[in-house]
Amino acid sequence: MKWDEVRRLYPERFVKIQILASHIENSVRFIDDMAVIQAFEDEKEATRELVRATDEILVYHTSKEKIEVPIKQIFGFRGAI
Repeated sequence: MKWDEVRRLYPERFVKIQILASHIENSVRFIDDMAVIQAFEDEKEATRELVRATDEILVYHTSKEKIEVPIKQIFGFRGAI
């Protein structure tokens, strides 16, 4: 499913989606194809699901015209010595 269709079916809602296809340009992941897992009426419930999000499952609001996720580089991570 494309983002335009998700926005049309679930206006002004948070949706939990599974990413089926995406591409990366300039440290931004653009989502090309997705499957809607759940739509939320309650903002608190959407926030709880957002905390549990993974690389392939995320929560996003349909008021956004594009669905894109910035990729943050983590530098300087040091494990236990």
